Amino acid sequence: MGAATSAALLPARAIRRMAAALAAAAPVIFWIGRCTDLDLALADAVFDAASGVFPWRHAWLAETFGHVILKWLLMLLALGFIGRALADLAWPRAAMSGQARLRLRIVALSALLVPLAISVLKQFSTSHCPWDLLRYGGDQPYVRLFEALPAGAVAGQCLPAGHASSALWLVSLAVYWLPARPRMAGAVAVLALAFGAAVGYLQQLRGAHFMTHTLWSIWIACAIVLFLVAAPRARPSNPLPETVHVATADQ
Repeated sequence: MGAATSAALLPARAIRRMAAALAAAAPVIFWIGRCTDLDLALADAVFDAASGVFPWRHAWLAETFGHVILKWLLMLLALGFIGRALADLAWPRAAMSGQARLRLRIVALSALLVPLAISVLKQFSTSHCPWDLLRYGGDQPYVRLFEALPAGAVAGQCLPAGHASSALWLVSLAVYWLPARPRMAGAVAVLALAFGAAVGYLQQLRGAHFMTHTLWSIWIACAIVLFLVAAPRARPSNPLPETVHVATADQ
């Protein structure tokens, strides 16, 4: 365990910059959802008012492929990383370096924690999915983040976007190019986030989520992965045995 957590993948300065970027992004996402109608405008654009439905709701690409097939493929991939990490934990291979083990554990933990954290947060959300709203043929009011529910309304538990989380943990794959190739790692992270956003957008087309639901999922995924990358740096190094200090002093 010590070897796996001793080698940092990112310098402290890079971690601070990324943390600052996340801190700056959070109020922007909050402002978009709380103070603008961009969520509604984008949902209106894919809603057919004449028929009263989201035309993409049952489209094969968005429902069968995006919500079922792709989700299961990503879950199997996640389970593969988790299983490999557990196997290495039980039967560690001497040939695996500390950094290689650290990378594997970061990806495995991301595959577990990103979907889990988002799923838990959804349980405390009052926000509804678009297709549940009165505006789009449902029976629930539109409630923004941290707004109180009107009397008689029920919690929607639709924020953040759960389905996007099945893909957003892939941003952790960037660690396989750290620390030697940070630019490549950045490119991989951007591609993974773009893929996760696309997975989330398919559900927006169906009326399953608003844009900010997906943006919050992206933010949470980045925060979790950054924490996992930064955590080994915060681990105190093991002090040298007292005998070593004595021997050094004698020399």
